[in-house]
Formats: sequence, C-alpha cells, structure tokens
Amino acid sequence: MNLQLFAAGDLVNSTQSDALGNNLSAEMKTFYDKTLITLSSPYLIHDQFGQKRDIPKGGGREIEFRRFSSLPKALTPLVEGITPTGNKLNVSSVNAVVDQYGDYIEQTDLLELTAVDNTIVEATKQLAAQAGLTMDTIVRNEIAGGTNVQYCPKFNGSTETAVTLRSGIDATCLLKVKDVFKAAAELKAMNAPKIDGYYVGVIHPYVAYDLMQEAGNQWLDVQKYTTPENMLTGEIGSLGGVRFVESTEAKIFKGADLINGLDRLTMAAALSSAGKTITVNETVTEIEAGALSGRKILIEGITYTVKSAAAGTGGTATVTVSDGDANIPTANTGVGKIVYAGEGGAANCAVFATLIVGADAYGVTSVNGGGIEHIVKQKGYGNDPLNQRSSIGWKSLKVAKRLVEEYLLRIESGSTFSSTAKAN
Repeated sequence: MNLQLFAAGDLVNSTQSDALGNNLSAEMKTFYDKTLITLSSPYLIHDQFGQKRDIPKGGGREIEFRRFSSLPKALTPLVEGITPTGNKLNVSSVNAVVDQYGDYIEQTDLLELTAVDNTIVEATKQLAAQAGLTMDTIVRNEIAGGTNVQYCPKFNGSTETAVTLRSGIDATCLLKVKDVFKAAAELKAMNAPKIDGYYVGVIHPYVAYDLMQEAGNQWLDVQKYTTPENMLTGEIGSLGGVRFVESTEAKIFKGADLINGLDRLTMAAALSSAGKTITVNETVTEIEAGALSGRKILIEGITYTVKSAAAGTGGTATVTVSDGDANIPTANTGVGKIVYAGEGGAANCAVFATLIVGADAYGVTSVNGGGIEHIVKQKGYGNDPLNQRSSIGWKSLKVAKRLVEEYLLRIESGSTFSSTAKAN
C-alpha cells in the first residue's frame, strides 16, 4: 500500500522538529494514531474474520470471548394447555490473556536537519507495516494450530495416494478443486455458520497459483463479482462456496537448518533395533548441538524428537532421540541414511496451510478500542540532556483464541514452489 500523506520535505506543523513531536497538536496526534491503524490494516488478513473484542479497560489482562452452543431438536409434541419446560441459551466463555507488543524508531537531531523526506511519515509507514504483520502473525499462529486438519494426497501421474501426516506431504500434494469442495462440505456438515454467505479461505500466493491452474473456468475471479465493492481485504476470487483471500503470511511449515547451512544430516553408522543415538558424518559445534535439543527430525518418514546432541567432528558427533519415541528400526537406519529437519513435510518439503473458516471460529482483540497506540516523543524526552533524540513508535495489546475447532479447517499441501519456499 502506498499512501502519500505529504510530499517529500513538507512539514506537518511550522517546523521539521514539530513534525517529530514538538508542540504536536491533539488533532495531529489523533491523525497520526488513525494513520498508523489505517496503514497497518492491509496486513491484518488473518485478523479480519475473528470475533472482535475491545481491550478491557481496568479489567486486568484477561479477556473473555463468548461461545454459543446449538439447541437440541424439539421433537417432543406439545400437549394442549400445558406449557413445556423450555430451554436455555447455552453460553460458555473462553478466556485468554493479552500480551503487549511494540517497537520504535529513534531519530537524531542531525537526521532532522539533513533529511530530505518527512521522516515521521516514512517512519509511520514502516512501523505500521511492522505492527500489522506482528499482530496478524499472532492471530495466524493461533488459528494455524487447530486440530481440524485435511491433508492433500500425493499424485504420481494419475495414481493418488492418501497422506495422513504432515511428514508425508511432498511437492506432488497440490491443493486441488476437490480438496476445496471437501473442506467446505466438512464445515457444512458441522453446521459452521458462514461469513456473508460464504466460507473464507486464507491462501498463500504459491498455493493460489496451483489451485487456479487446476480450477480453470471453475475459478471465479474477483473482477467478475457482481458486487466488487464488498470485497474482503486481500480477496482474489472464489471456488466451491469459499471466498479466498491471499496472504504471503499464510503459514508455511518447514524445518530450519539442523546445523549451519544444512537442513539434513547423514548417518555414519547403522543402529541396533534398540538404538536411540545416531552418529552423523557432519561436524557439529557445541552451539549447534545445544540448539538441536527439542527439535524434530525425520528418518525414513518417521518423526522423532531430539533429546540431546553431542558436538564432534565428522563421524563422532551424535544425536540422541527422546525416550518417548519408538525404537528406530534397523531396516530404516543404516549407513548413509538421511536425517532431515522434521518440522516440514517429506525430506523437509515446505508444507503450506490453507485455512478455511466459518463465522465465530476464533476470537481476536480489536485493533480499535485501545488495541494499538502510536507514540511520538519529542527531543529531550527521557535521558536526553542535549535534545539529540526523538522517537516514533507503536504499542499494542493482542491475543487470539480458537473458539470452535469444528468451524476452522486447515488444509495442508505442497506446492510447485515447495523446494524454494521458506518457513514463516
């Protein structure tokens, strides 16, 4: 989004230092507050479909979301003249604790004197993007952790093979038209309420490319909508009763490097059937060994948790898996077998999450109502005896909470771009 508030070199008030906070009027402060919220809004793709709650003032850090249960069928016939027992609206609450986030940019008096651009405007743009992405990621990470999951199958030519775990997904597991229809059917079967007559899908551009290529004429492009004025933020089109919004922040699962520059290791020796410790060919430093603790690894399609690792040169460094993991079978763990980072798909393939949501599936704190604050400090604030520094920043209280798991479905797939995509 490129919103030009002022021309380069323009002043908000009478002087450049005023633009950086000196004698900033109440009207200008309000304007900047609203500007930061406006500029951050396009990044709040995941945020826009949640049940909104304002930040509670004076009520501590806990916020309450409401969940309403459906009434049972009333199949007992009425008796003439007798009032039935009736029913009650079943309301349950889900509580969440809000956390505070924020950042700032500090500017010097020398920058004020020499800058060509209006630095408060440029800083506000950058901070707004940061704030929007931060808050959206908080929401995304919560809703991408739902328990209602659908895995796209593998394809070898026309042969389809079902996938039941993330670790089985590879680049052939593309999101297809039938997967969207299946997800919509799942939500319908759970009586998930719709959002303005549709379910909504949050999709990564890479996955959108795969889906649109396969959908052909079944895909309804957003430009063909009869009421384009009602478009959602980021909306690109619809398919199978699902309106899709596109976001580069749609969740991607992929393991980070196990050691510097490598997301995989090679076994240096075979193991017994009771083996828990893996010797690897690569050199592992003390720092890298410490960082491996708690990581997931993938060996021949089986995921393990690293209990500990010992540094060493090639052929002496070891990785020990958790006692809670099944014994590593000898047949799958000989010399030369590959140990992959285990947070992604097969061979650490990037796995993309496409979220299909109904109304009231999750709750979020509102950006308005105290959700975000834009803060401009003039020169001389705090410990600044020579009036050398000013700052521009933002602060936000944010939390998201899944409310009804059945109203939120995550489709996990590979992509044409799985080999190059990075985790986010």
